Amino acid sequence: MTLTVSSIVAGMARLTTIPLLAEALPTGESSPWRMLVPHLAAAVIFALIGIFVLALSMWLFVKLSPFCVRKEIEEDQNTALAIIMGSVLLGLSLIIAAAIMG
Repeated sequence: MTLTVSSIVAGMARLTTIPLLAEALPTGESSPWRMLVPHLAAAVIFALIGIFVLALSMWLFVKLSPFCVRKEIEEDQNTALAIIMGSVLLGLSLIIAAAIMG
């Protein structure tokens, strides 16, 4: 069985709501509040996965560089390296967001 993003989202959509929240919600089938909890759970899960992937990629960037990134930016005031690190973070964030969006 292959686990894909769409199967995870479909599985989350079938989750039942929290009992206390379900009692306060209207009972109609067309209520938009019924889908709030599964969609909120999916958003939190995807956000955590994205943050984890971003942190892992930055850790790899620091470990694979032939110099101490922290020393270069903090002590030597290497502005160019700081700009490159920021650009890499921004680029990775956009890639991760696009992957999550589908």
